[in-house]
Amino acid sequence: MNKISSICMVVLALLFSAGSALAGENGARILFDQGHNQRFLIEETGELQLSKFADIMRGQGTHVAAIKKPLNDAALKDAAALVISGPFESLTSEEVEAVARFIGRGGRLAAMLHVGPPLAGLLARLDLDHSNAVLHERNNVIDADTNFRVTALSGSPLFAGLTHFSVYGCWALDPGKAGTPLAQTSPDAWVDLDGNKKYSAGDASGVFPVVVSGTLGAGGFVVFGDDAIFQNRYLDKDNGRLAANLSAWLAGR
Repeated sequence: MNKISSICMVVLALLFSAGSALAGENGARILFDQGHNQRFLIEETGELQLSKFADIMRGQGTHVAAIKKPLNDAALKDAAALVISGPFESLTSEEVEAVARFIGRGGRLAAMLHVGPPLAGLLARLDLDHSNAVLHERNNVIDADTNFRVTALSGSPLFAGLTHFSVYGCWALDPGKAGTPLAQTSPDAWVDLDGNKKYSAGDASGVFPVVVSGTLGAGGFVVFGDDAIFQNRYLDKDNGRLAANLSAWLAGR
């Protein structure tokens, strides 16, 4: 390769690099809430962390950032979407209303439960609810009856290219009057209402939603009954495809 060709190749490489950086800067801005004692973070690479999920988003030209301060109008002003995954502390009532206003203005929210109570206030604001304990399955079990494949999927774009995805300790969701169930258990799932750690007459059984969507004003939300779906360890081919589809939805594609 002569000197002129080498210079041209360098210039092209610089232009490509600049263009890629610009695309990332101009892409939709997705915020990950990390201000409510979350243990699983986008900047960490351990098995239960969310770094691969964030990388999937970045690979689609999306700008991803963590937010560790209180959720309010100013903090959410420039975001296209907000992800609240696995909080161990509840949002304040002021934060709940700020998130509701964010959605109402056209923002998109994805929320994932690790334990139910920290998200109870936000779910109630969206007219949703969760079970008092995680689900047990008697079909499509992976290695324990709280870890199972979800095969009853709607035609939502979230499940494009999928026949199932896997959950690992999933809460049942109540879609309320306005929510739409997108994915559900088999009819043989159950919730241990009496706490005796086995299926008995006092337990609830049947089909339970595990992913629910809805709208609020100009925006929308999707809630997953499990946060492990998108953790590094569990981000297999199918959960990875779900992560990519969710990322596209959050970015407005």
